[in-house]
Amino acid sequence: MNLRDALLEGLAKLPGTREFHIHVLVSSPRKHSNLYPYAVPRPKTYLQEILVLLSEQPTPDSPRVFVSAIEASLYHVPSTASAVLYVSKVDSTGQARTPSPTPALVRAFLTYYASPTTRPLSVDHLWIHLFARAQSQYLFPNSADFPGKRPLTDVKLCAWWKRQFTMVAEDMLARVGAAHRLGLFYMLPGLGELEAFHSLERSYSSQSPNSVPWVYGHPYCQTDIPLPCTSNESAGKSHHLGHVIPWFDDDPKARFLDEIAYTTDAEGVKSPERKRPRIDRDILKPEEDAESGSDKKNVTSVKEEHTTKSLKKVSIEEFWERMSFRQECIAGALTGFFVMAISCLTQKPPSRSEPSPLAPHPGQVSPQMVKRVLTSLMTGHEFPSVERAAWSTRVLEESIKGLCNGLKTVPSPEITLNPDESGRRTPEPNPAPATLAPPQTPPPRLVNGKRPVIDVSPNPFPEPVASLETYNMYIYGSLTVRNPDEPRKDFPAVGDSKGAITVLAARKKKRPKP
Repeated sequence: MNLRDALLEGLAKLPGTREFHIHVLVSSPRKHSNLYPYAVPRPKTYLQEILVLLSEQPTPDSPRVFVSAIEASLYHVPSTASAVLYVSKVDSTGQARTPSPTPALVRAFLTYYASPTTRPLSVDHLWIHLFARAQSQYLFPNSADFPGKRPLTDVKLCAWWKRQFTMVAEDMLARVGAAHRLGLFYMLPGLGELEAFHSLERSYSSQSPNSVPWVYGHPYCQTDIPLPCTSNESAGKSHHLGHVIPWFDDDPKARFLDEIAYTTDAEGVKSPERKRPRIDRDILKPEEDAESGSDKKNVTSVKEEHTTKSLKKVSIEEFWERMSFRQECIAGALTGFFVMAISCLTQKPPSRSEPSPLAPHPGQVSPQMVKRVLTSLMTGHEFPSVERAAWSTRVLEESIKGLCNGLKTVPSPEITLNPDESGRRTPEPNPAPATLAPPQTPPPRLVNGKRPVIDVSPNPFPEPVASLETYNMYIYGSLTVRNPDEPRKDFPAVGDSKGAITVLAARKKKRPKP
């Protein structure tokens, strides 16, 4: 079962009569060296981008409208048989019918990667990371202006995510049983365990008393489930923060790691060392020239040693204690870190050879296509009303199908010259057609003012080329739901025995007779 079919199966249980259309884009694996940038040596990691767009069609004659979207990243670490799923953004436009399909879509997405029977990677350990921060919009620009969208507050958002993870964990235990190890961890910076528990329970109470237990704290000191960057062979070695805490884009943990790695004392960043006077290379003797060359080679190793020493000075407990005082974690809104870990050892035949982690699977597209669609969604469209959302949905869905059908580069608009009475001509460009934004290379991330070292070895596999067959079998899917409507929560009528109001009268104290 592919991801598209698993998501449609999760939506099939929604009540009512509804019609959904889904687009699932999963990129082919590529080398990635920044999941643990401060680990020495860095583990070989492979990255896949995932984008899910769900639209709903209220009636057969009405247009489709995007209602939900998920953006995630899947990291594969073959050396430890581990995978890391980072859910970066989940958003809705608020234009779906009730009940919203977003919870069912999220649970189906998490269950697909958590279950060893549907997981596309052959790994023994899976880690799911999430950082919850309440915002009015994440993936659909200007959707906060739609009157029907009601974004959750900070406490309700953290409670909502905890509830989704709990339901996925209960489903996992029902499927695979207690033989597999499963752990749930969460932290709300700035709150103690009792404060966090009562704050979230006040918003969404536990559905069943036998729910999966949660651990209030980080998962980086437990030994039941191996961490992605540490193996059993290195169990006796000392590990610092760079070996246990993964680095994700737009994540407070990553920004705090960067600050610790390049801050060497309590006063802040030290001034750079004074440079030696420049010497003409013609005057240098061969021995001195060789020494200067070896000094340049040792610059990188010296910087890595300084970074490692800085990370070793801070323990994991101190790291999370200081996270409670970070501006982005206590800036008037509650935030939460959620981690789900699943470990299930599989028996693999010794004679069977594993395929290359870079080998693309059927249904995958190139990373440039995922980035192009996401850039167009975030910069070229908006969803403040039903009309604008329907137009944006139509353009994006047609563009995805066009890219799979070999859509060519859109020619530049012709310039029409309109002469005026003075004989001058003013160029007036025609309006450009509504298409995807052209791909652009983002500026490189600088580390200490220089570009980080990346893997320069070429990919032996060519990038997959999407076709209409790929579009119909793996990317696009539709579903018509015909289930009984959700029971209405009606208030009892006046005069109903269930709704009778009992008036309590004050008992008068009897006065003693004279």
